[in-house]
Amino acid sequence: MKTIKDIAELAGVSPATVSKVINGYSDISEATRNRVMKIVRRENFQPNPIASGLSGKSSRSIGIFLHCNPSRGIHHAFMHQILFTLRSRLGEYGYDCVIFSDLWLHKGSNFLHICQNRRVDGAVLLGVDKSEPGIAALLSSDLPSVFIDSNVEGKHAVDVIWDHYGGGRKVADYLYELGHYKIGLIKGYPSTEPTKGRTAGFLDGLRSHGLEINPQWIFEGDFLEETGYNGMGFLLKQERIPTAVFCQSDSIAVGAMQAAEELGFSCPEDISIIGYDDIEVCRYMRPRLTTIRQDTAAMGETVADILLDLMNHGKTQENYRLLPVDLITRESCRRLEEEVLWAKKCQRS
Repeated sequence: MKTIKDIAELAGVSPATVSKVINGYSDISEATRNRVMKIVRRENFQPNPIASGLSGKSSRSIGIFLHCNPSRGIHHAFMHQILFTLRSRLGEYGYDCVIFSDLWLHKGSNFLHICQNRRVDGAVLLGVDKSEPGIAALLSSDLPSVFIDSNVEGKHAVDVIWDHYGGGRKVADYLYELGHYKIGLIKGYPSTEPTKGRTAGFLDGLRSHGLEINPQWIFEGDFLEETGYNGMGFLLKQERIPTAVFCQSDSIAVGAMQAAEELGFSCPEDISIIGYDDIEVCRYMRPRLTTIRQDTAAMGETVADILLDLMNHGKTQENYRLLPVDLITRESCRRLEEEVLWAKKCQRS
């Protein structure tokens, strides 16, 4: 088994430099870092976490807390993509990840106690509600932590969030450009930052075009297929129905498409549907789903890099990072015909 001295000799650097590279220190040139990491991967070198833990310096482990539906958990495509990249990135620097679902917290433990008991070096919290009782203790502690989509502030914490507001505006602008003035909305969990941001951006986007949403065209639930199925069924049974529906997750859109088909509505001929997330299944649906893409690989890498910086330096230059989102146009939304647009304009005037 290779030692850190062996890696240093192969890379032509000192053992101290190898240690700094593995631990994510920023005072190493990119060329040196790449050379060392190439050899680390080639030789399948793994730092000894037990020795590090006994020295009192590091356990080489990261605690990852998930807010997840018990029926899906880490098998949900969107969550899995983030975790895969996050664990891969941290693994390059010799860290193992210990995953805790929110079911752990039902046993009376809190985030900080779990981290202390498992002796983790840092924590990542994905979609955890900031109102949870144990969050305040974690935020006021010295434990480096990175939150995803939680909108928090802490002593040694950084929040990484996608531009949900901007994504909602992109949806409103796109559907308006296609000639849709009657637009429905199927929302996710109402208390979450993604739902709040996407809804605010979408409604502000509609208002910027002189539109208001019909309250009867709003359905609220979670981010899963059943919400989409029930929500679309609700919308299509109204006396007046929308020509397009914004689903706040791709999973919602999957359920919405199924419900529309069962009720005799064709997408996009009878109703346009747009999702959010750009999970892999979007490319294989019929029609292929137009959606807002959140780069899960970029999220995983960003969270890992920020956490490494926090663990090595105790602080970063920021406590908030906003990641951009992109509109991905495929086949599930159509442009309304000119005669339909003219009729709508006459109806509005």
